[in-house]
Amino acid sequence: MSRLVVVSNRLPLGDNPSGGLVVALEDALRSSGGVWIGFSGEVTDHPAPDLQDHPGADFQRMSFDLTPQDHEEYYLGYSNSILWPLCHGRPNLMRIQPEYLDGYARVNALIARMIVPHLRPDDRIWVQDYHLFPLAAELRALGVGNKIGHFLHIPFPGPADCAALPNPSQLFDWLSHYDLLGFQADRDMGAFAESARQLADGDLVSPDRFRIAGRDVRTQAFPIGIDAASFMAEAVDAPDSDRMRMLTGAKMMIGVDRLDYSKGIPQRFRAYQLLLEKIPDLHEKISFLQIAPPTRGAVEAYQTIREETEHLAGRINGQFATLNWTPIRFIHRPFPRPVLAGLYRQARIGLVTPLADGMNLVAKEYVAAQNPDDPGVLILSRFAGAAETMDQALIINPHDPHDLAVAMAQAMRMSQSERRDRHAALLEGVVTHDVAWWSRTYLEALAG
Repeated sequence: MSRLVVVSNRLPLGDNPSGGLVVALEDALRSSGGVWIGFSGEVTDHPAPDLQDHPGADFQRMSFDLTPQDHEEYYLGYSNSILWPLCHGRPNLMRIQPEYLDGYARVNALIARMIVPHLRPDDRIWVQDYHLFPLAAELRALGVGNKIGHFLHIPFPGPADCAALPNPSQLFDWLSHYDLLGFQADRDMGAFAESARQLADGDLVSPDRFRIAGRDVRTQAFPIGIDAASFMAEAVDAPDSDRMRMLTGAKMMIGVDRLDYSKGIPQRFRAYQLLLEKIPDLHEKISFLQIAPPTRGAVEAYQTIREETEHLAGRINGQFATLNWTPIRFIHRPFPRPVLAGLYRQARIGLVTPLADGMNLVAKEYVAAQNPDDPGVLILSRFAGAAETMDQALIINPHDPHDLAVAMAQAMRMSQSERRDRHAALLEGVVTHDVAWWSRTYLEALAG
């Protein structure tokens, strides 16, 4: 079996690296003697000149460091102040600086130069996400002829948003050097196709193949899954001490999202406020737990979303709280996965209502965690990639507070039999198309 080489922005470190992507790729890396390459997390004025080994995992791990300038321009700058808002439908939040593009291209070229001496002729190279769009082009320029695939974990922007980039045609030139472009959902393939056609004279030469700048690149949707079996077990085994105490016997509604403007947290808070205003009978009968770990705190847009969210939570609690009931508990820190699994199982309603999202695995984790005999109800944004395959959820428009408030009320009042039927259909998809299916299907397509 040829070796698998995974390249991502961040390298999973520690003696027992964890996370969804690790679970997805660990078997393939271990069985092929593979290697994972990524950023060490070390920002230093004196980065190591070569990739550094990190023992302790069942596969080889190699890392690179970044200088403060590279971290600012490549990571905080072009990746997260230009590409991230663009791909999530917020080009108005882009901060375009010429040095950001220079830094993004420079770091991708640096990574390629560091990788090449460690490659073997038959290696399969799988590049992850938006930080590394140019990597295949840089590797090709250095003479690498290996199969190179890319998987985009976030949405792909349509032509109107792509046109807001400082370098739209260059984006498609970068992508044309990959053998296979993987997307989360059919909608992302459609956005890529139309953007490539309008902005880079791309031609559709077959249902899954585009020709850009004389090069052919295959495209396919591979909806990522979770390790369903282990998450189900963690939910069942979660201790009662990790569950939320409901003083009034209220049902719990839960949201778990990084505190990001793409996740629609202020919009769901406003919908919850509308629900409490319109249906007083639900006072003390529904409690909303929102867990929102911090992310990218150095970027101004994230400071703004935190202030807005904290203000809304305080206002709603001030308006509706009683001596025994706090309508919203807003927690701005992460929780371990086993604790989250138990909380999902306890929750009558799971809120997954992003304004834009690649897939959103919280939706699948919530479904996997439920008690099949008495399951909760998933409320899911139509703008999450998961909505394409999870139509037994209550699908809502997160921009419409009335639509979301009605769904909350419907979920609270839904009969047990209807909840069971919806959950059984959702769970079948989560279990069948799990994370192992995702990685296997992608790598088979790349080999083909």
